[in-house]
Amino acid sequence: MKKVMSFLALVILGFIGRGSPKGSVAQSINEPILKWAYGGCYSSWCETGWYSSPVVADLNGDGHMDIVSSAYSIISVDGETGVLQWRVKSGYDRSVDPNSVDNVGRTWAGIVLADIDNDGNIEIITAHSGGTVSVYDKEGYFKPGWPQHLAENEFRSLAVDDLDGDNKMEIIVGLARLNQINVWVLEPNGVIRTGWPQLNSEEGSAAGIYNDNIGIGDMDNDGDKEVVIPSDTITVCAYDDDGTQLKTNSVYHDHAGHDMDKWGEVPAYVEIEYEQRGWGPCYTEPTARANFSNGPANIVDVNHDGIVETVVIGNVHDCHTSPYTDLFYTPYIFNLDRTRFVANPFDWTEPPLNTGAPLSEDYNLIESVQPNPVTVDLDGDGNLEILFPSYDGRLHAVWLDKTEHGNWPFSVYNPGEGFYRFASEPVVADLNSDGFPEVIFSSWTQKGSGKTGYLHILDYQGNQIYQVPIPEPKGSWNWNGALAAPTLANIDNDPDLEILLNTAHAGLVAYDLPGTAGARILWGTGRGSYQRLGAVLSGNLELSRKQVNNPVPSPGETLTYKIVLENNGPKLGYVSITDTLPSELVFSGNLSATSGSVSQSNGIVMWNGEVPPALPVVIQFDATIPDEISVPYNIVNEVLIDDHTNGVIHRQSRIIVGGYAVYLPVNVRSVSH
Repeated sequence: MKKVMSFLALVILGFIGRGSPKGSVAQSINEPILKWAYGGCYSSWCETGWYSSPVVADLNGDGHMDIVSSAYSIISVDGETGVLQWRVKSGYDRSVDPNSVDNVGRTWAGIVLADIDNDGNIEIITAHSGGTVSVYDKEGYFKPGWPQHLAENEFRSLAVDDLDGDNKMEIIVGLARLNQINVWVLEPNGVIRTGWPQLNSEEGSAAGIYNDNIGIGDMDNDGDKEVVIPSDTITVCAYDDDGTQLKTNSVYHDHAGHDMDKWGEVPAYVEIEYEQRGWGPCYTEPTARANFSNGPANIVDVNHDGIVETVVIGNVHDCHTSPYTDLFYTPYIFNLDRTRFVANPFDWTEPPLNTGAPLSEDYNLIESVQPNPVTVDLDGDGNLEILFPSYDGRLHAVWLDKTEHGNWPFSVYNPGEGFYRFASEPVVADLNSDGFPEVIFSSWTQKGSGKTGYLHILDYQGNQIYQVPIPEPKGSWNWNGALAAPTLANIDNDPDLEILLNTAHAGLVAYDLPGTAGARILWGTGRGSYQRLGAVLSGNLELSRKQVNNPVPSPGETLTYKIVLENNGPKLGYVSITDTLPSELVFSGNLSATSGSVSQSNGIVMWNGEVPPALPVVIQFDATIPDEISVPYNIVNEVLIDDHTNGVIHRQSRIIVGGYAVYLPVNVRSVSH
C-alpha cells in the first residue's frame, strides 16, 4: 500500500541560524600595521619584558577588550588604545598603592586566564621570582587564600587545568632551583594538593625548571590529567594527578643496579641502546644525551591515531667533555610508557640529529632563546609538525619524517649584520583562509647592537611574507625585540585580529592585521592557550548558532534574539562573543545569559565566560525594528564567537521585515510491502 503525505515546509528565507565563516575565498595577506606601542611604560622607561605572553578579555564587562600583561608589575591596558587602566606590583594587589612597594620579582611564565574555582568569573593567575604565586579576580584584587609564597627562587613555569575532573582547576608551578623538589600543585584556594610537591622520593632524577616547561594532558585516556615535568637533568618526570610517578615499559626494568620502572629514572641518550640499559660511555668516548632544563613538554596526538604522545625538546650535549659541550636542540617524542614513538611510517627511535650548533649561550651577550615547541599541522596532512626556536639563530619546523620541508628552518640571524638575533616561540594561524596557516613570531638582538628585533610572518613552507621592525626601546637601552611568544586576539571592535607583543624595552605593542576576520587560529599564544598547558584546548564551538523568534516581522515589532554556545569537546575555559546590532535594530533590553558575564553598550552585546561540554550557554536579548523602516527589508545580524584557541566563528540570523512566509507543499512517499 502506498501512502502519500503532504505538509507545510519551512519558511524560505535563506540560511537562518548557523552561518558559514566569512572569507571562503582566499585573500592576500596584508602587512601588519602598528596600532600602538609602549603600553604600560613609565614616562621615560619601560620595565624589561621577559618570556611572558599577555592575555585578552573583557574583564569589566564594558564591551571593550582588556589586555593583562606582566614584565615585573601586572598591568591592565585598554585594547583599543593601549592606555593603562591599572597596575599592581607583583606580589601585591590593587588594595596596595603600587608606588609604595617594590615588585617581588619578574614574570617569566605567561599570564594565565581561567575560571579556576568554577564560580562563573575569570581569574588572573601569575607566578614570579621570589617564589610567589598570585590569583587575582578580574578587577586585580587577590582571591581568598592568595598570594602564596612557596620558595625563595623563581617560578618560571605556570599552568592550570582540572586534573581530577571535579570542575575546579589546579595551579601547577615549577621552580628554577637546583633541587629535586621542583613542582607544586595548588588547589584554587591556595592549599597544596595532597601528594605534592614532587619529586619527593629517591626513585628518579629531577632538578631546576628553568623555563615554562610544564605539560598537562590526559595521557592514558582515563579522564584525569597527567603532568610532565622536564627539568635540568637527563630524565623527564611524569606524574598522575596525585603525584604518583608514571610507570615505564618493561624494556627499562630489571637492569642490574638501575631498575628504571618510572619515567624519572630513564636517561635520554640519543642512542636507544644506552637509554634502555640506563647508562652511556661518557667517561670513555664522545656520547650524546639530552638535558631538559629549558625544554618544555607538549602532550598531543602527533599522528591523529587517537593515542597521545609527549613531545619535549632536549638540549643534546656531549657528556664526554668537561664541561659538557652543547651540540643542538632536538625534539624527542615519547609514548605513555616512556618508549620512543614509532608508528609506520614514522620511526623516532632516534631523534633528529645535528639541527644546529649554538651561536651563543651567554645571556650577557644576547638573552637566551627558549626552545618552546609548537605542535600544529602546517600542511594539512593530518599529522603535527614540531616548530621550535633554537640557539642556532633559526626557527625550525620538523615533520614526522624527521626532516624539515620547504625552506625550513628559517634564520633570523644574518652573519653579515655583525651581531646575533634569536627567535621567539611562534604562533600559528591561517590569516587569509586559504587552508594553509601562517607562522608569526618575534626576534630580538644582541646587547649593544643598537638594533631592534622584528615581527616576522612566514608562510607554512618557511618563506618570509613580512618583516616589520619592533619599535625602538624607551630609555637608554641599546637593543630591543620581544622574547615572548606573541598573542593573537581581537582587541578592539573591528572584526580583525591583532598581534600583541610583550617587548623587552618598548612595553606592550599591538599591530593590526587587516583582512583577518575569518582567520583560523591553530596556536594563538605562548604554550598554546591561556591555560599554558603545552597544547591547544580541543573543545570547539562549531555547533553554536544564532536564532530569532520571528523571521518575518513587521515594522515596530520587538524580536528576541538567542545565541546558543554549544561545545562538543572538553571545557573551554574562556570564550567571548561580540554581537554588533545593525543600524536597523535598536537594543531594547531583557539581556540575560545562563552563565558568564554579559553586557551591552551602544548596541553592542558582549559576553565572556566558560563553555562546558554538553551544557549549552544561552545569551538572549530583545531588539526592536523602527516603525518607519521601508518594507520589505532584509536585516542580517551576525555574532562573532571567539574561543581564543581555534579562532573566531561567525553565526548569523536573517529577517525580512514586511516579508511573506511562503509555504511549499512537500510530498513524502513511503512505500510498505
